[in-house]
Amino acid sequence: MNNNNTLYVGLDVHKESITVAYAINSEPVELMGKIGTSPTDIQNLCKRLRSKSSQVSIVYEAGPCGYGLYRRLVKSGFDCMVCAPSLIPKKPGERVKTDRRDAIRLVRSLRAGDLSAVYVPGIEDEAFRDLARAWASARDDLRHARQRLKSFLLVHGGHYVGRADWGPAHRRWLSKYSFESPWRQLAFDEHRRTIEDRQAQCERLESALKEAVTEWRLYPVVEALQAMRGIQFITAVGLISELGDLTRFEHPRQLMSWFGITPSEYSSGGSRHQGSITKAGNSYARKLLVEAAW
Repeated sequence: MNNNNTLYVGLDVHKESITVAYAINSEPVELMGKIGTSPTDIQNLCKRLRSKSSQVSIVYEAGPCGYGLYRRLVKSGFDCMVCAPSLIPKKPGERVKTDRRDAIRLVRSLRAGDLSAVYVPGIEDEAFRDLARAWASARDDLRHARQRLKSFLLVHGGHYVGRADWGPAHRRWLSKYSFESPWRQLAFDEHRRTIEDRQAQCERLESALKEAVTEWRLYPVVEALQAMRGIQFITAVGLISELGDLTRFEHPRQLMSWFGITPSEYSSGGSRHQGSITKAGNSYARKLLVEAAW
């Protein structure tokens, strides 16, 4: 092992396997092979990497496997980056994609300094974000269930006179509504039961979220954000749970880019053309921001 060497490592991570490629300094990229994803497999990989160099830089793409691998590698003393998949350089016309090619491309891009790191939240921040996202998903499920019931009634001639806002009067009307066909009535009852279940789930999660947010380290930011016009608890919690630590943005332009609300641009020579917003950032946070501005 030469301590003056820098070992660049690219990991193509999947649920059951990790394909490993590496390069020492400017030498050609080599394949280390495919390993499993168990703690023992990761521990053995760390030993193999340490045997090659004391200066190891590792990268893998952000994806469905989360940040557990990143935290293990950092805890083991390695320099690790989780990169944005959409910003990895690709050759024009490249049409072949394999795990090996992906790992090799990661090594080359890491060595060239062409990768953009994504923000990795702390364990507590990520756990709170999971709770906030579960609440948001439950609200979406409730909205979809209500839309399905409205569509069902529309198809079969059911019309509520008044505002169908799911208030007490609307719910009483639904509870008394019936169909002649027992099969259709069964379908109607199941639609109503789904709405009741989703409503109860939303209430449970909202109660848990309101209790948890007071113990969260970013609760003062959530409170401060609600002082702005148009931003209430739902929006404030959703935005801060997705944003995390705001101090990671050195300039407002970076924050706007993260939201994906900066203008797209295509300029060449003496001409400059700006288009609509890029929509390249966090879509859920951007949705909350737009709704707050209505």
